[in-house]
Formats: sequence, structure tokens, C-alpha cells
Amino acid sequence: MFEKEVYIKRRQQLKSLMNNGIGLFIGNVESPMNYPDNTYHWRQDSDFLYFFGVDLPGLAGLIDFNSGDEIVFGDDFTVDDIVWMGPQPSIAELASGAGINLTHPMAKLADMVHAALAGGREIHFLPPYRAETKMTLGALLKENPCQMRTRASEKLIKAVVSLRSIKESVEIAEIEKAADIACEMQTTAMRMCKPGITEQEIFGVLQGIAYSKGAGPSFPIILSINGQTLHNHVHINVLKEGRMMVTDCGAESNMHYSADLTRTTPVGGKFSQRQKEIYEIVLRANTEAIKTAGPGISNRDLHLGACRVIASGMKDLGFMKGDIDEAVAAGAHALFMPHGLGHMMGLDVHDMEALGENYVGYNDEVKRSTQFGLRSLRFALPYKPGHVFTVEPGIYFIPELVAKWKSEGLNKDFINFDKVESYLDFGGIRIEDDVLITPDGSRMLGKTAPKTVAGIESTCLG
Repeated sequence: MFEKEVYIKRRQQLKSLMNNGIGLFIGNVESPMNYPDNTYHWRQDSDFLYFFGVDLPGLAGLIDFNSGDEIVFGDDFTVDDIVWMGPQPSIAELASGAGINLTHPMAKLADMVHAALAGGREIHFLPPYRAETKMTLGALLKENPCQMRTRASEKLIKAVVSLRSIKESVEIAEIEKAADIACEMQTTAMRMCKPGITEQEIFGVLQGIAYSKGAGPSFPIILSINGQTLHNHVHINVLKEGRMMVTDCGAESNMHYSADLTRTTPVGGKFSQRQKEIYEIVLRANTEAIKTAGPGISNRDLHLGACRVIASGMKDLGFMKGDIDEAVAAGAHALFMPHGLGHMMGLDVHDMEALGENYVGYNDEVKRSTQFGLRSLRFALPYKPGHVFTVEPGIYFIPELVAKWKSEGLNKDFINFDKVESYLDFGGIRIEDDVLITPDGSRMLGKTAPKTVAGIESTCLG
């Protein structure tokens, strides 16, 4: 946990934004994997961590926005628990670490919520994403558990997003710790990227680094020579000369703050000429976007700028044609980059996605596009100091997407399909870094894994 003053300040800020009712925060519980005592890897709910800090299952937090009362609910460990787990602190001791002096057994939560409902008070809660939490909320509120996401408090969602979006100095320090671990994962993958080795071998080693240096991976590792599949979690292939391996991985610090880095490595450590040509376009889009990022600049404008770099580079190589601005406006570049430039990052690798992407990255004035590619942009608002983002442009040759566009004549005025079809065995390239928006610009967080052609080739030989 951070110092208790961090959590006290966060709850005070939340109270200043919420002037009525009760805020209910249900912590996560253990979830069985294949029988009750064999559970999935434990991870606390991020919003519970943010406001209450206690990283144990079976807890709930309550904030009364009228009286100011703050309560942690949970049951103390019994002797039977201690036999298996060793000595454990009491709930009161855990809560005091977050600056909360009032605790109750978990059974008391239902009594307090039901009394509040009987008194006609507002009960604010965030959208649940786990079935167990939906069931708990349904029982507490006497509602259908399946309706819990739609009945979540929009006011509380917006208040939490406004607080969590701006990272405190202690949070930035934790993200940098996670980024350092991710850097080690990336350089290890580069050194292992040799013909004859399996993706699974590299995947397993990277998992080990994430757990040995932090709280584990921040998301399921993407590692494949079939980099044209954006989220490829299949690790069955044997690496072969002439292919490239996309490694998109991240770690959590022990305080559960996330990092997310992507590098693309030629199998055997040497880029071919055609790989190098396209790699340099992606690298230019990455580095120019990072240089441009700063307060007041919108992530949508940064995304479109990177798209123009990609479209221009692909035109120079003969894959695209026509006016670049018109091509990007039409979305023609999305044949090669069908995703957004990046996402916000913090306690979640896609920070606050559980609260709803449109609450995090859009507002009443800035609406999400319906255009293929641009609609996948997770955040379109202007940057503010304290925002932490990934910048991750890419170029991919997706045979199925190429075939669809060609058969339907999509963007035929901007795409040279004959040239594109000669690269259908190419795979994909993505380069991703973690960036902090500062008062006068931006800076990358943590140690930087090599990303120039020379730097990657040198690391592969090391």
C-alpha cells in the first residue's frame, strides 16, 4: 500500500465530486479454476485498490457522501484460516493502513444497504465485470444481477474517471517500475528470437520475468510470428528464418500498476530489406507521435498524424496511391493499421476500461467515429499533464481483410491491391511505448527497449 494519506486524499476528492447518497465498492473474491480450493490468480478490483488499498479478497468499501463516513467490511481470519495461511492482520488493522477507522463484518453490509434503500437514499456503484460481483450487488440491492451494469451510477463513473485519469507521482513511479520489467521481457524475447525455438518457450520465460520481478503480466502476453493477428495469444509456432516475431507484453508492479510495450524482432536477428522498409515507417510514426504529444493535443489528432505517416510511407513503397490526406480521411490506411494509436494506462493496462471506454476517452462534444479503424480509437480527448498513454502504431498484412476490401472495391482509388497481395506472407509490425504527458510535452516511462533496426539487431546478437 501507499502511505495512508494517499487514500485519504483520494476519498476526499471523490466526496467533493459526489454530494449525495452512498458509494458502494465491492472488492473481488477468489474465483475457482476447476474446484473450489484451486483458484485463478488473485487480482483485486482496481477501483477498490485506488480508494481503499487493501489487496485481499472478500472485502467491500462504503463511503457515505452525506455524513462523510468511510467503512471497510470484511470478516477477520479464523484459527482454521491461520493454520493454512499463517498469522493474518485484522480487518481493522488493514483498514487503518488506508486511513479508515470504522470496520464491520461483511454481514453488516446488507443491513446498512437495506436501511439506506428503505430510507430512499441513492446507492452509487460502478459497473461490475465479474459474475460474483453482479450476484453480490443484485442480492444487496434486491435487483436482477443481470441488470447491474446498466444500473451503475453514471455520476460515480464520471467522478472516478476524472480522478484516476490524472496520475499522481507515486503512481508514475509504479508505472516506471512496471515498464522496467517489461523492458527486460522485451530484450529477453529479442535474444531468444532464433530459428528452431518455439513461441511457447519464449512466452514461458517472459511470464517468469513478470512474476519474478513484479505481480505478473499486466495482460495475456501476445507473442507470435503471425503478427498480422492483432491479439494473437496462440504460442504453438516454431520460429523460422524470414519471419518476424511481434511481442506485445507488459508487467504489473507489486502495487498493480501496469506497463505495456511492443517490439517486432526478425527471427535470427537480421531484418531483410523489405522488412526494414516497412519497419522504418512504423518507427517513424511511433517516434513522431511521441515528439508531438503534449497538453492540449488530442489523442485523435495524434492518431491521425501517425496514420498520415503510415499512408505516406506506404505510398512511397507502392502500396497506396492518390492524395494522402484524402486517403486518411477515407480510412484507406486502416487496411494496414486497423486499430487506434494507443490507450490510457495505470492500474489497468487499458485503464478504467471496466467503467466504459466512452466515459474514459469521449464526452458529449467528442463522439466516437463509426469508421473502420478510427472507431477502435479508445481515447480521442485532449491530453492533460498526468495522463499516461501507450503509443503503438503498426502495419499489418491481413489476408482476409485484403480479400474483403478487394472484392468489395473498398478504397480502390487509394490501394494498389496487386502490390499488397504480393506481401500477404509478410505478417505484421507494431512498436509500442509508454508515455507520460508533462506540463510542457511528454516523456517515455521506464527503461526503453531497443527499437531502431540497429538497436534490435545488436540486442539479438548479445
